[in-house]
Amino acid sequence: MQTQLVVIGGGPGGYAAAFLAADEGMEVVIVEADVRLGGTCLIRGCIPSKALLHVARVLSETAELEHDWGVSFGTPQIELEKLRDRKNRVVDTLTGGLDGLAKQRKVTVVQARAKFVNSTTIELEGDHESIPEGKQITFEHAIIATGSVPAMPGAFNLGSDRVMDSTGALNLADIPESMLVIGGGYIGLEMGTVYANLGTQVSVVELQDGLLMGADRDLVRPLEKHLKVLFNERIFLETKVGSLSLDGDKVQVTFEGPKKFGTESYDRVLVSVGRWPNTKNLGLENTSVQTDEKGFVKHDGSLRTDDANIFVIGDAAGEPMLAHKANHEGRHAIEVILGHATTFDRRTIPAVVFTDPEIAWTGLTVEEAKAQNVPHEVVKYPWAASGRAQAIGRTEGVTKWLVDPESEQVIGCGIVGPGAGELIAEAALAIEMGCEVRDISETIHAHPTLSETMMNAAEVFYGTATEIYRPKRKK
Repeated sequence: MQTQLVVIGGGPGGYAAAFLAADEGMEVVIVEADVRLGGTCLIRGCIPSKALLHVARVLSETAELEHDWGVSFGTPQIELEKLRDRKNRVVDTLTGGLDGLAKQRKVTVVQARAKFVNSTTIELEGDHESIPEGKQITFEHAIIATGSVPAMPGAFNLGSDRVMDSTGALNLADIPESMLVIGGGYIGLEMGTVYANLGTQVSVVELQDGLLMGADRDLVRPLEKHLKVLFNERIFLETKVGSLSLDGDKVQVTFEGPKKFGTESYDRVLVSVGRWPNTKNLGLENTSVQTDEKGFVKHDGSLRTDDANIFVIGDAAGEPMLAHKANHEGRHAIEVILGHATTFDRRTIPAVVFTDPEIAWTGLTVEEAKAQNVPHEVVKYPWAASGRAQAIGRTEGVTKWLVDPESEQVIGCGIVGPGAGELIAEAALAIEMGCEVRDISETIHAHPTLSETMMNAAEVFYGTATEIYRPKRKK
């Protein structure tokens, strides 16, 4: 079989690249090992986790209404099978839509594992009927979009479903009485939030001295305060997990650290210590493609690898490992293949942690600005001054801008609070366009909304915010 373009991987980057290439008239084949398009994000990551987080948030809101407003709904009754089915229907609807779009665009989808034979040929492993005769595809261009897999250190891999990665946790086999989350990153905290709201006693152990170490500390503090209550103070920082072992239907965990020491049993353990690029066993050694020590594929600003015919996008291309980055990289790679003079030089890529409260940031963080010696001024607007935040009882939030004091351009933004993931888009656009902080302060935002805090925080820069007092900025 011959084609102009083969895309290895049918996730957010892979199908975005394939569909754009087809729209531009190219002959395209997607090779995907899963029975469905969508990749980790859609099938066992972003989408199913957000469906479950929606349920967790509603459960949390009913508790808040009872505690703060005197409105009681009684004890929730959870039909686990129905909950799983609803989550799975969300995934099925979206994957089915991608299948239909591939057919409309005449993109050939082959269910198989791909391995490079050389710089212009891949061989296909599997026995699905979509695999062409000869089990090989010859191509003019290839895009590696193989994504990543959950990291599972060998010492934690006991061969039991009681020790889960994120995929296992999303399967929601049961609602355990107790669960330990190893790792204080966003995936562990999101899944911990789900299980805790469903009724599990969740504990978190983290080797470092804080949660979400890549995020701004101002943003993490309100979340950490909320999680301490949700997890009943069972967050153990600066603590190492020494070993895991099975004891009947329990997992024995040994702890080594100042916050917790000794052994404790849990019904389930979620190992959430990062993700590894899925670049092994691709036959890259048969091409000129090179990887770094972490397994990420090396590439230039056009996403072209050391092999001129082969491009790489998404998690396999390196940090940040985010679906929306992969999507844009996929489309960009096609622009390059089509001969357009362009480089992937986005000023900012937003990140969101879908806990409660949500955390979102884009551009430089305070820590990054300090490390890079970038001049900056920080302005913050507390949501306690927001009428909308007061009305919904969510005053713990904060909106902050990082501003270049000389040019007054916004160079970073961080938000913590409900809906932060939606609000951050305004900041990403502002940074991408090179907006000055005055552009934001003079843009009329609807009242009463949480989006006003973007404008209000900008006003703080000039000392003109109505609801809080800060001495006026000197000219």
